[in-house]
Amino acid sequence: MRLLIVGSLNGQLTAATRIAMDKGASVLQADTIETALRTLRSGRGADLVMIDVSLPIQRLITSLEEERIHVPVVACGIATDAKAAVAAIRAGAKEYIPLPPDAELIAAVLAAVAADSRDLVVRDEAMLAVLKLADQVAPSEASILITGESGTGKEVLARYVHRKSARVDKPFVSVNCAAIPENLLESELFGHEKGAFTGAVARRIGKFEEATGGTLLLDEISEMDVRLQAKLLRAIQERVIDRVGGGKPVPVDIRIIATSNRNLTDAVKEGRFREDLLYRLNVVNLKIPSLRDRPADILALAEHFARKYAEINGMPERPLSADAKRELIAARWPGNVRELENTIHRAVLLASGIEIGVEAIRLPDGGRMEAAVPRSADPAIRAAQTAEAVTRALVGRTVAEVERDLILDTLDHCLGNRTHAAKILGISIRTLRNKLNEYEAEGIDVPDPGTSRIATA
Repeated sequence: MRLLIVGSLNGQLTAATRIAMDKGASVLQADTIETALRTLRSGRGADLVMIDVSLPIQRLITSLEEERIHVPVVACGIATDAKAAVAAIRAGAKEYIPLPPDAELIAAVLAAVAADSRDLVVRDEAMLAVLKLADQVAPSEASILITGESGTGKEVLARYVHRKSARVDKPFVSVNCAAIPENLLESELFGHEKGAFTGAVARRIGKFEEATGGTLLLDEISEMDVRLQAKLLRAIQERVIDRVGGGKPVPVDIRIIATSNRNLTDAVKEGRFREDLLYRLNVVNLKIPSLRDRPADILALAEHFARKYAEINGMPERPLSADAKRELIAARWPGNVRELENTIHRAVLLASGIEIGVEAIRLPDGGRMEAAVPRSADPAIRAAQTAEAVTRALVGRTVAEVERDLILDTLDHCLGNRTHAAKILGISIRTLRNKLNEYEAEGIDVPDPGTSRIATA
């Protein structure tokens, strides 16, 4: 996380700086908006800008928009200054943080900005094989092409590769080639000199230079214009770039990761993608399976998202019912992990019992999920399908982890009654108590007699 703090607020932002650094953020300080803009143009990029609410925030945000610098802005001010807070939000600030700074609030804002770097949740053999290959190639300098349907988690995997690489302490910079207009993408990637075109009010460092020493992710590279692909090929081959309007090559040191949800071989045949560029990018191909082809991941991810959104929304943590699990496994998931996450978020909000039932697993319009295969009317067949997916969900986990979950889930079922739980598990009460003592020593929540983790969440 790269944080740029603008202003001082009589030292209060300095305290926020210390908190952010304690949370692992890399922090730059700028006294004025002009200094902040120079910092961003220079290639010392930021993932978040925190600015003194008394400064002209509208001018900063307008300048960022005019120069196409994409970075969220958060305003900070004294807690009682409600009028300034409203003005900051209307000017375009994403949030308002009252000062003196609260450590938990600062951490929450940083976590929200860094949400796209969430940990991988993997249980299915198909995805574990992809992850194993990623682990093998991550320490190298090889270019990597990550392919898969939209929503499968290509950028998440790219960030995982960066974290496992020798460049982990350097920037990870992402450019969505599909989201930036064709006539602006060249400047976004390679930067420009002052006066290179209308609106180029100062020299601007591009993403290649911003990522120097680290990793540059070219997201959805299949959408890049063929003319620009030639310039990209030169940059990859020769490790130099030319800024728009510049007359001198600039050396860069980056590792390229590209993603695509299209078949680039077909794009080459159709003349929409350069074959030589494909060879340069596709040294290693990490192909992410669609979510419907990794049923064990469906359950693991669903449980992960259920915990996440229960916490975010201040709601009790609920397990998924057996019927809900069957519904999730049977769904087609055209939007893959992204669609699953939205579905579970919605289910957390709609669920009313002690479990997330099948009635909460619905489309935004209230309709039922579309099945990948016809749902069997035979309960035995449906139970077998669910059991197979649950079994696959155990792959990649240690025996101790599976044993711990089984013991704690059984204890929840028995509302903390040790004697009943021991009988169901087929172990002695002494063995059960020893196990629970071990878990408590590790900081794991163990339900007291008469309670469950679900009821007390």
